Amino acid sequence: MWEEFKKFAMRGNVMDMAIGIIIGTAFGAIIKALVDGILMPPLGLLLGDVDFADLFVLLQAGNPVGPYASLAQAQEAGAVVISYGVFINTIINFLIIALVMFLLVRGMNRLKKEEELAPATTKECPYCLSTIPLQATRCPQCTSELRETT
Repeated sequence: MWEEFKKFAMRGNVMDMAIGIIIGTAFGAIIKALVDGILMPPLGLLLGDVDFADLFVLLQAGNPVGPYASLAQAQEAGAVVISYGVFINTIINFLIIALVMFLLVRGMNRLKKEEELAPATTKECPYCLSTIPLQATRCPQCTSELRETT
């Protein structure tokens, strides 16, 4: 069973997926830092000195009873709150990640199209199926004489 597990875990696509998840997690942390530390403070200033992370609705006061100046104070007091500001930050994180992923995939697709449009420089030998230069008249692998139609 251990050998079977090792074969499964060491297959290329499993390792690729693991690397993708690790890089994706690191990328998510970078985007979170970008949103929380760089984008949200100026946006909060534009909207009247609002810190989105501190936006919440008080459902039930804690001990001591509010008002609470921040979400952290409300949570520290044990108040029951709906922290919609954190939700707004999370949506902005998602939108930025989605935009970056879209641009990345779009760029990759453009590179693929350019590769597909590039003129062919090789052809396949009809006898041994090896790849040979387009101008070749004899296959270097099987030495077959190639017709002009290939």
